[in-house]
Amino acid sequence: MQTVRACLAATAAIAILGVACLALTSAGVATASDAQVGAPIKVDNFRLTDQNLLSHELRRMADAKAVVIVTQQDGCKANHASAASLKTLQDAYAAKGIEFFMLNASLTDKREDIQAEAAAHGYAMPVLLDRYQLVGEQLGVTRSAEVIVIDPKTWKIAYRGPAADRDATAKALDALAAGLPVTVASQASTGCLIDFPNRDKLAQANISYVRDVAPIIEDKCAACHEKGGIGPMPLTSYEQVKSASPMIREVIRTQRMPPWAADPTVGHFLRDKSLSADQTRTLVHWIEAGAPRGEGADPLGAKTFVATEWPLGKPDLVLDIPAFNIPASGVVNYQHPFTLNPLTKGEWLRASTIKVENRAAVHHVLTGYITDPPKAGGQAFENTWGASVGTYAVGMESTIEPSNTGVYLPAGGAVGFQNHYTPYGKAVTEHTQMALYFYKDAPELVMHTGVLSNQNISIPPNQESWEQRTYVTFPKEALLYAVFPHAHYRGASSQLWLQTADGKKTLLIALPHYNFTWQRDYDFVQPIHIPAGAKLIAVYTYDNSKRNPANPNPNRTVPWGEQSFDEMLYTQIRYRWVGETSDKPNTYDDDLKAAGFLGMLDTDMDGKIEKSELVGPIGAVVKAHFNEIDTNHDGVIDAAELGVFVQKMMHRRTPSKVAAN
Repeated sequence: MQTVRACLAATAAIAILGVACLALTSAGVATASDAQVGAPIKVDNFRLTDQNLLSHELRRMADAKAVVIVTQQDGCKANHASAASLKTLQDAYAAKGIEFFMLNASLTDKREDIQAEAAAHGYAMPVLLDRYQLVGEQLGVTRSAEVIVIDPKTWKIAYRGPAADRDATAKALDALAAGLPVTVASQASTGCLIDFPNRDKLAQANISYVRDVAPIIEDKCAACHEKGGIGPMPLTSYEQVKSASPMIREVIRTQRMPPWAADPTVGHFLRDKSLSADQTRTLVHWIEAGAPRGEGADPLGAKTFVATEWPLGKPDLVLDIPAFNIPASGVVNYQHPFTLNPLTKGEWLRASTIKVENRAAVHHVLTGYITDPPKAGGQAFENTWGASVGTYAVGMESTIEPSNTGVYLPAGGAVGFQNHYTPYGKAVTEHTQMALYFYKDAPELVMHTGVLSNQNISIPPNQESWEQRTYVTFPKEALLYAVFPHAHYRGASSQLWLQTADGKKTLLIALPHYNFTWQRDYDFVQPIHIPAGAKLIAVYTYDNSKRNPANPNPNRTVPWGEQSFDEMLYTQIRYRWVGETSDKPNTYDDDLKAAGFLGMLDTDMDGKIEKSELVGPIGAVVKAHFNEIDTNHDGVIDAAELGVFVQKMMHRRTPSKVAAN
């Protein structure tokens, strides 16, 4: 995992903003003056997801002339009344380098309702969802329909006032756009009151490490931040946690930690290590209260935290992947070694773990069973592979099959690997090992691994949000168990949708902030039913702009490529066919591969390919054989025609016979 950068300075001095007014609420009731709350001089960094499941980080907008945040609450008439005026303001100033957002800090408004409200009232700017109210608390928000103008040169609030006063906001923006100080006076908002029930708890500082914080650290952090763990430093005592507390606050507010990218409003997943709303607020409020220890013994200090060699226990079989010398610098092509399989009888795999020595140097490891191994010193390329035996990426080191479901590993043959090594300034020799865990008795059900990919990626230079997609149509009924989204440095977000034959679409998972440095499987708590003829649609966005700090070159048109400076749209899926059992295997996987090939090229998703859709290197190959593939000569290529062509192009394997023990 990429080392977390040094912590930011402590929160700047707080200035008390006295807000005294009589206002007419949306219900038409006059209220007393708002309670005094702290309003910051300087705004700390944060990252929030908008109503469309895209992510925005404040500090990435350092090149903007100003950042405008308008507080919003569903059903508030003050927001409705100012919508048109704000749209006019946004149209006038967006071209001048000024960014516009709304901020919804309501604890009762749901994302889907906010999305509908924004569409109904013409909110043309992203609505940031402050689900835990941490940003609203820090900004001193009390009401909706308030404009907060931030100066990116200092990250200070330059002006705040009612959204209805467009002229005052415009004067503030004119000054910032011209590089001048803002002289227009801030005013109190007259919008709807927003309830911040945890603000008083923060003032009381009624949180302690011993009682409240240590259990969270043990539950969600210590497994990585322990001796020998994947985390960059241990968090196994009060002293360690307190010392790291400013950084902990920063990485929580910017959603870098815990490294769980799935949005909590979409889907439910096994082994979820994300922080709950209460846990998030508790940690941040505790840090902002000075990280008090509390009375009693240190709950973490009394325990021993040491990473085990094999987290799933003693393996049934350990395979040694051939060692590889990784240079200190340069580009290393994908390696395709193999290890002979020593099994003398077939086994059913229930889990696997891949253990690497140098996490900084090993980006990923993919695997596949090979019936006929290459000669010694040869390469085990993917077109010779059968079933996957497991996957490794930083963040995912074990693959665990559901109960009574497994992958068959025949006797003999070999296991092939696709190893992606990334030099990091130090020459090392990598000795990767793989632990396999077998069922005692054969499971009833069979797990499969497939891929949705789009190798026709072409991302224009200097594009902050560029969308690409692909789909696959399932030829038979199936159950989807897990997904593994993958992109490279420019990957910004990922979504996976299910579209049934009647056109109904359901969002299965959303990663608003894709993180290249931490990747994993997301296993559904309940497998997703995929009817025959339904589509899985993968949608990715990419940030090829200078605002992306990981971007190697924003001035380049970025193609598909294996190396991280190129890009990928790649979602690995784990599924099983309904009706298939371990003693009655089927061969639907080849049909699914052909369907995925069509989904990559069929950009309008109408189930057929026209010549105009054949772009990129893969499209060029198909275009060159168009008349050959289009056997009925109707001017389009359908799934059946493309399937025949794909079968000709693929290396054909004879499926291994699977027999129950």
